[in-house]
Amino acid sequence: MLNQSRIVVENVTPQLNCGKAYIKRVVDEIVNVTADVLIDGHDVLQASLHFKQENDNSWTELRMNPTFNDEYVANFQTTKQGFYSYKVEGWVDYALNWQHGIGRKIDDYQHVNSELLEGAELLEKIVKKVSEKEKDYLLHLIYIFKNPETYNEAIKEAVSEKLKNIFIKYPEKINTSTSEEYQVYVDRKKARFSTWYEFFPRSSSEEKGKHGTFNDCHRLLSRIATMGFDTLYFPPIHPIGEVNRKGKNNTTTAQNGDVGSAWGIGSKYGGHKDIHPELGNIEDFKHLIVEAKKQGIEIAMDYALQAAPDHPWVTQHPDWFKWRPDGTVQYAENPPKKYQDILPIYWENKDYKNLWQECLDTLLYWIDCGINIFRVDNPHTKPYYFWGWLIGEVKKQHPDVLFLAEAFTRPKVMAQLAKQGYTQSYTYFTWRDSKHELIEYMNNLTQTEQKEYMRPNFWPNTPDINPFHLQDAPESKYLQRYALAATLCSNIGIYGPVFEQMISEPIHGKEEYYMSEKFQLCHYDWFKENKVTTLISKINHIRKENESYQQTNNIKFLETGNDQLLAFYKWNDNKSNETLTVISLDAWNSQTGSVQLPLNDLGIHHGHKVEVVDLITKNSYNWYNEWNYVQLDASLPFHIFKIYK
Repeated sequence: MLNQSRIVVENVTPQLNCGKAYIKRVVDEIVNVTADVLIDGHDVLQASLHFKQENDNSWTELRMNPTFNDEYVANFQTTKQGFYSYKVEGWVDYALNWQHGIGRKIDDYQHVNSELLEGAELLEKIVKKVSEKEKDYLLHLIYIFKNPETYNEAIKEAVSEKLKNIFIKYPEKINTSTSEEYQVYVDRKKARFSTWYEFFPRSSSEEKGKHGTFNDCHRLLSRIATMGFDTLYFPPIHPIGEVNRKGKNNTTTAQNGDVGSAWGIGSKYGGHKDIHPELGNIEDFKHLIVEAKKQGIEIAMDYALQAAPDHPWVTQHPDWFKWRPDGTVQYAENPPKKYQDILPIYWENKDYKNLWQECLDTLLYWIDCGINIFRVDNPHTKPYYFWGWLIGEVKKQHPDVLFLAEAFTRPKVMAQLAKQGYTQSYTYFTWRDSKHELIEYMNNLTQTEQKEYMRPNFWPNTPDINPFHLQDAPESKYLQRYALAATLCSNIGIYGPVFEQMISEPIHGKEEYYMSEKFQLCHYDWFKENKVTTLISKINHIRKENESYQQTNNIKFLETGNDQLLAFYKWNDNKSNETLTVISLDAWNSQTGSVQLPLNDLGIHHGHKVEVVDLITKNSYNWYNEWNYVQLDASLPFHIFKIYK
C-alpha cells in the first residue's frame, strides 16, 4: 500500500483489543491518551488528540505534548453519558519547522534573507484563516519579511512567541497520519461508587415462618438507608418452579411447604416477566421502588437466564432447550454444584434470534417498571457476544442502566465479560486474605490494563459463598473484612443480615452456609444492633463524605514493617481529600508497626507537620516524620485517617 506520509502513529493508549472493545469512564472522569508519533529526519513534528461525544457533529482537537522517546500525551474530560470516540493525528509542521530553522541560523549570525521570503510564503497561506487583529499582524510581517530595509525587525519577529502561537493555532497539515478510532463508554457516576445490600424479600416478614412480601420490605428501607447503603439487591422475585423444587439445605426432594430456590425461575404462575404471587403484585413492587428512591436507594434486580422445568418457555419454546434422546433435558451444573431444579438454555438453537429478543424484552419490561440496575447470575455460562449485543441494545435506549456480572470464574473469562459491556464485576476479593494476596490483586486491578474496563465490586460474602475465613470467625474478622472491602474498592456489597449478625455455620468442609437461605425462609431480628452494624454504618458514611474512597484506581500501598498491617494512601482528583488507611489482618492479637508516609505524593518534606484524624474514633495525631508508629487492637482493627497538612 502506497503511503506518502512520513509520519508513523502507533501504540495509542488506552485501547483494548486493537479497538475492538471499548474502555470505560464515568461522567467527569479524564481519559489520558498517549501515542508514539515518529518521523524520519529532524523536522518539527506535531500531534493532536481528536475526540467527540457520539451526539457531537464535529471533533474537538487538542495539541499533544511530547514527553520522551517520541511519546506524545494529552487528555480530555468526559462530560456526558454514552460513547466518545478518540484518535491521534500526526504531521510535519512546516511553519514551526521554518521558525526553528531560521532561529538557529539567526543565533549563528547567518544572513537569512531567503528564509524570510520563505516565511512570507507561509504567512500568505495562513492569513486567510485568522482573525482581523491577527490578520493585520501577519500582513505587517509579510511586508517586513520581504523588505530588506526592515531586516532587524523581521528577524526579531520571525522567532517571536507571538508568531509561534499563531502557527500552533492555525497549523497547515500536509500528508498527515491518523490512528484508528477508539471508543470510551461513559456511565453515570454510580457505576464507579455504590454500596450494595442484598437480602431475600421473602424473609422480611415480622412473623416467624410467614412468607415475606414487598409490603413487609417497606419497614426495612429506613434501616438500610441509615446504614449508608444506596443499592438494595433482591435475588430473583419471579415464580419458583414446583418440578424438581429443592428442599431445605439444598436437598433434592422438597417437603410440603418448602419454598425452593429463587433461582429456579418459572411455574404455572409465569416466568421472567412475572412476580412470585406470595411476594405481591407488580403494583406492590413499583410502589417499593418509588419508596426506596425517596430514601436514596435504588433497587437492583437479579437477571438469571435459566428456567425451571415448569417454566412457560419449556412448552412455548421447546427449541430453546436441548432435549436428550429419552425426552429429558440435562439439568444445569456448575461443577461441583448441581442444579436439578434448573434447565439451562440451549444457546446454539436455531430459534436464537427470538430467544435473544425475549431476553432483551424482559430487561426492557423491568426497566419500564423503574429498575436501572441488574445483577446478572452466572453470565459466564452464556455466550459473550450475546452479552455485548444485549447490553449495547439496552444502553442505546437507557444509558442509566448498570449491569453487575456475578462470575466467580477464570480471570480471562471475567475480563471478557467486562469487555462485552458489564458495568461492574464480582471479584476474587472474597478469598484474598493475606497482605501479599491483597496487594497483588489490587495492583492487578488498578495498575494493569484492567483498570481501563473492569470495575470491581468487593463482596465479603454472598448467599453462595461462606468463605472459610468467616466460618466461626470472631467479630474482629467481620470488621476487618468490611473495612478492607469498603476502603480498597469504591463498589462494595454484603449479603445481610447474615453478614452483620455474623451467621456463619457452614456445611462441613465447604464454603457454603448450613441451612442456606437460598432454599428456605429465614427470620431475623432486623433491627438488632451490634458493633458490626455500628461500624458498617460509620464506614459507609465516611465513604460518602470522602471522595478519595469513591474510586478504586487511586491507591498506593505503604510500607509498615509488619506483614499483618496493610496500609495505603488514597486521594481525590485534585488532592483536596487525602486519606490513609491502616488495617490489621490479625483477628486475634494486637499488632504494631511503622507506616511510611508518601512524602512526595503529599507534596511535603520530612519534618513537615501532618495531622491525621481517625474518622471512626475522632482521635487525632500529629506526625512530623516519614515513619510513624501505629498500634491496632483486634477489637478495632483499623484506622481510617483523614490527612491534614
